[in-house]
Amino acid sequence: MKIEANTIQEYISQLPEDRKEAIENLRKIIFENLPKGFEEEMSYGMIGFVVPKSIYPKGYHCSPELPLPFLNIASQKNSINIYHMGIYADEKLLNWFVSEFPKYSKKKLDMGKSCMRFKKPEDIPYQLIGELASKITPEQWIEMYENAFVKK
Repeated sequence: MKIEANTIQEYISQLPEDRKEAIENLRKIIFENLPKGFEEEMSYGMIGFVVPKSIYPKGYHCSPELPLPFLNIASQKNSINIYHMGIYADEKLLNWFVSEFPKYSKKKLDMGKSCMRFKKPEDIPYQLIGELASKITPEQWIEMYENAFVKK
């Protein structure tokens, strides 16, 4: 399910009703918990939360003209996906998330390197996603990113 949108509202307006509510709930819980400094924007065809260039002028090493991506949410063909780069970069954070997940859901965790997939909107553990969003500040993410991804 590729959505062509230039704005977040345009993106949301194209979603089926059940997914629209889930994406709006994800945005709400992320906003309530994400440390100050991140900004929301369309990023890679998804709703993204990024470290803006005003904080990190170097931008993303793959495309320096773009801000540093951190967290994305998207409605894909078969699932609602949450992409969290901190989980990819920090094994302790990944282990925390994997161990906490069963406390919030009876479903099996469907996860890739940085992507969590939820086939049904009612399966999304919103409170856990909120906790995850709160775990890394923009400054911590920049440090982790530079240590993990930027060649020195």
